[in-house]
Amino acid sequence: MRIFSVTVLCLCYSGILGDLDWWKTANIYQIYPRSFKDSNGDGIGDLNGITERLPYLKDLGIHAVWLSPIFKSPMADFGYDISDFYDIQPEYGTIQDFEHLLKVAHDLNVRVLLDFVPNHSSDQNEWFIKSANRDPDFVDYYVWRDGKEDSSNPTKRLPPTNWISLFRGSAWKWHEGRGQFYLHQFAYQQPDLNYRNPKVVAQMKDVLRFWLNKGVDGFRIDAVWTVFEIAPDSDGNFPDEPLSENSNDPDDPGYLKHIYTQNQPETVDMVYQWRELLEEFTSKDQNTRLMLTEAYADVDIVMTYYGDGVRKGSHVPFNFNMITDLHNASNAVDFHRLIRVWLDKLPKDCVANWVIGNHDQKRVGSRFGTHRIDVINMMLNTLPGISITYNGEEIGMTDVFMTWEETVDPAACNSNPQIYEGLSRDPARTPFQWDDSTSAGFSTNPKTWLPVSPLYKEVNVKVERSSPKSHYKIYRKLLQLRRTPTLQKGNVETRTHGENVLSITRSLPGEDTYITVVNIGPDHEVVDLRELFPGRLTFHIISLTSKRREGVAVRGPILDLDPHEGVILKGSAFH
Repeated sequence: MRIFSVTVLCLCYSGILGDLDWWKTANIYQIYPRSFKDSNGDGIGDLNGITERLPYLKDLGIHAVWLSPIFKSPMADFGYDISDFYDIQPEYGTIQDFEHLLKVAHDLNVRVLLDFVPNHSSDQNEWFIKSANRDPDFVDYYVWRDGKEDSSNPTKRLPPTNWISLFRGSAWKWHEGRGQFYLHQFAYQQPDLNYRNPKVVAQMKDVLRFWLNKGVDGFRIDAVWTVFEIAPDSDGNFPDEPLSENSNDPDDPGYLKHIYTQNQPETVDMVYQWRELLEEFTSKDQNTRLMLTEAYADVDIVMTYYGDGVRKGSHVPFNFNMITDLHNASNAVDFHRLIRVWLDKLPKDCVANWVIGNHDQKRVGSRFGTHRIDVINMMLNTLPGISITYNGEEIGMTDVFMTWEETVDPAACNSNPQIYEGLSRDPARTPFQWDDSTSAGFSTNPKTWLPVSPLYKEVNVKVERSSPKSHYKIYRKLLQLRRTPTLQKGNVETRTHGENVLSITRSLPGEDTYITVVNIGPDHEVVDLRELFPGRLTFHIISLTSKRREGVAVRGPILDLDPHEGVILKGSAFH
C-alpha cells in the first residue's frame, strides 16, 4: 500500500481572539429576496418574509446577510436594473418594512449588507430619461456616442464599436429620441453610468450615504469590474476590442477580449474612494461598515482591490477561483492549487474569503454532484477567513430544470432554445425549500415566480432539522466549529494525499487541533494520520454518507476513506 502526502502550504495567522473585528471570521449568507420567503401569498419573496426567517439564520450561525437588490425596479434583470436607488421595490415591501427588518436583524446581532449596483441604472430611471432628453444637469450621466456611418444606408447609424454585452449582442443601443447610441454592458434596459462625470461619482456616493444613514452595515458592490471603460481619444472615440479566438459566435461575450471595458485602473481607484466613505461611518461608532466586491478577473488584478499599501480598498474582493476554475472533474490537487494561490498572493493584514456559489452560478450539488456537498462545505468552512454561502446551499438544494418557455432570465432570453439552458441563471434561483407544504413553505400560493424544485418534500429545512443526519446539521456544526479559537486565529496547513484527498489542519498553541480530510474522488483512499497529528484523534464532524460516528476515537494511524467521504478530526491540546 502506497500512501502519498505532499506538504505544500503552511501559513500562520498570529494574534489573539480579542483582536478580531466581527467580519474577519464572519459567516456571510446571501439572500436572493425574490426567492427566500413570501409573506403575503403573491408567489414572490419579500422583506417581511426575510424578517420572519432571521431567527433561522441566527440559529444557523450567520453573522451577516447580504440581500440581492431590493430597490425599485421594472425587473428587466430582477432588481439589477434600478429605477430609484432611494426606494424599495413595491413587490418586496416599503422603506418601513426595510427599517423593521434592520431593527430585528440588529436585535439578533446579525448585520445587513445591501447590494449596490454602481455600473448602470434602469432605462426607466429619471436620470436616464433626463439624459436622453439632454437635460443640462444629466446630459453626460450615461455613455452616449453618435455611432458610425452605414455605407449601405446613409439614414442609418452603426454602433460606435464592436463591444459585446455580457448578455449577448452589441453593447450599444440606439435611442431614437436622443439620436445617439448608449452603452449597456448588460441588458439594453441597463444603460451604463458615466463615471468620468464627477456628478455621477457624487450621486452614487450619495446613494451609499442614504442607506448607511438608515443603519445598513455595508454593501456588496455588483459587477465592479465594468464600472469604467477606457477613456475616449481626443475625438471622443473608443477603440474596438480584439478577438479572443475562444468563440465563433459574434454575439457571445467570449468572442472578444474585454481589455477596454473591464477592470480599468480607474475602477480600482473608485473602490478606494468608496472605502474612504465607509470609513467615515465606521469611525463614528467603531462598527465596521463592510465592502464586498464582485470582480471576475485574474487573481493579481483582484488582489489590487484590497488596497495599494497606502489606501484601503475592499474588505472582501470575492475569491471566485473555486467557481471559475473548478468543475465536476476537478481533483484534490486542483482544489489545493487554488487555495494556495489565494493565500500566497493575499496582501499583508488582509483577510481571505471563500466563495463556492451565488445567484449567477449553478448550485454546488448540481455543479459538483450531490455526493460532494458536504466535503465542499467542509473545505469552505475550515479555511481561514470569511465564508460566504448562497441561500439553500446549507440544505443541499440543487438546480431546477426549466424549459425555454419557463425561463425569465435576460441572460438566457437573449439567446435561443438551443443554447438557453447553459445561459439561464434561473435554475439556481428557485424558491427556498422550508418544508413539505404548498410551494415548499416558501409561499401559500401554489404558483410561484419560478417553479419550486420537485425534490422539495425530501430536501427542506423541516425534514433536515428533524433527521438524525443531514446537510443542514453538518453545516450548522461547521459554523459552530468556526467559532473556536483554533479556526478563528489558528495556523493553517494544507496537504494533498495523492490526487483525490485534501487535508486542512488548523492548529493553535494551547487549543485543540482540527483536521479536515476529504476524499473528492470516486475511489477508496488511505491517509497516514501520523503526518498530520502525533496524538489521539476523534471523529468530530462527518459527512452525510460516512459510516463513522462522531466522538469515536480513530483506530490506528491509517484512515481508510470511502469515495467522496469527508471527516473533521479533533486532536486534544493535551495529547
